[in-house]
Amino acid sequence: MKTQYRLVFSAVAGMLALNVSAAELKPEDAIKLRKANYNTLSWNMNKIKDVLDNEMDFDAKKVAAASNVIAAIANSGMGALYIPGSEKSIGDMKTRAKPEIFTDGEGVKAVAVKFIQTANKLQTAAASGDKVAVAQAFKKVGASCKACHDKYRAKK
Repeated sequence: MKTQYRLVFSAVAGMLALNVSAAELKPEDAIKLRKANYNTLSWNMNKIKDVLDNEMDFDAKKVAAASNVIAAIANSGMGALYIPGSEKSIGDMKTRAKPEIFTDGEGVKAVAVKFIQTANKLQTAAASGDKVAVAQAFKKVGASCKACHDKYRAKK
């Protein structure tokens, strides 16, 4: 139960913080920030994947650092960066967000909550230093990313 409260509190706090600053964002800046966050997520997911793929040496510190970044972004309230006007590419600032991410509030909430939950579990597993637990949690984060991509991200 305590984890649920932490999850809700983190999500609400992050959304409030971003809502204040997102209100002042231009659509192209919102796209730029989203892309930066997703690139950082991808980079850190790849760092963990590389460690897990290395059968000889498990670098628990590297995994913990990467999982901390993933959890921080997951809990940051990134949904506030999906502001009106940022649903289409603007000049050289491209977006692959499908229109549904701006209109399907319940569906987006479901994938966002799942991502937050799995990212937090990955962070906990990484802190334990248990490679098997990390691998299991990492798969679940990847699945939550894929669920969002499948539903709300356009192909190139």
